[in-house]
Amino acid sequence: MSEQIHTPLPYSTETITHVQRWSDQLFSFRITRPAGFDFKAGQYVRLGLPIDGQLVWRAYSITSGTQQDWLEFLVVSVPGGAFTGVLDRTVVGDPIHLDRKRFGFMTPDRFVDGDDLWMIATGTGLGPYVSMLQEPALWNQFARLIVVHGVRHSAEFAYADSLREMAAAPPFRDTRARLALVHAVTRDSAAAPDVLHGRITALLDNGSLEQAAGTQLQLTSARVMLCGNPAMIEDMRALLHARGLRPVRRALPGQFVTENYW
Repeated sequence: MSEQIHTPLPYSTETITHVQRWSDQLFSFRITRPAGFDFKAGQYVRLGLPIDGQLVWRAYSITSGTQQDWLEFLVVSVPGGAFTGVLDRTVVGDPIHLDRKRFGFMTPDRFVDGDDLWMIATGTGLGPYVSMLQEPALWNQFARLIVVHGVRHSAEFAYADSLREMAAAPPFRDTRARLALVHAVTRDSAAAPDVLHGRITALLDNGSLEQAAGTQLQLTSARVMLCGNPAMIEDMRALLHARGLRPVRRALPGQFVTENYW
């Protein structure tokens, strides 16, 4: 009789341990983190759920820090979405599958220089930045950290309280960086005094974004991450190119990196 060889599954089965509702359609959740599962802040993984008799996978950025015992994700429930519709109905204690592979190259170590790190996001594109801001190394790599979060409605400003606390006082001792937080909405007719109104690209073009951040986005000092709506990223790329900034390439240092969210 030949000896059977058991090949490990390419995924593990984890458990949902916490769910946080930010708005009617926006939520974050935590799952157990398997032993030995390492990742870089800024990377994403695939999560799997059984749907109509098949195991369906979707990619989500990790929102938790690399030192935490759980994995956290920020999700918007798409009306009529096959995957997010099921995910939105899960509760604490439910199982979910985690692909063992990690993906993505939108990580701070892509930059070899620069004083200011602009972390520009729309919607759930904020997720990887929340992970990065929990890493002490980031707060020493740059002198200024600027988080720009653009949403349709103010209720969609996930993690706003935590980000404001970081802006008021760095979360780690003896670090060189300070955080500036810029919120922008496109559809609310009345927003808080410290919230900008308009698309991120328009706010950069008219100077409002830099004024709110307290620094200029310029070639010599700025390094930029773009994450979220592909239309925003495409328009931002054009604006950055016009200022002389170029994308980071494998063998050529640059000033910005991008991650499309669909």
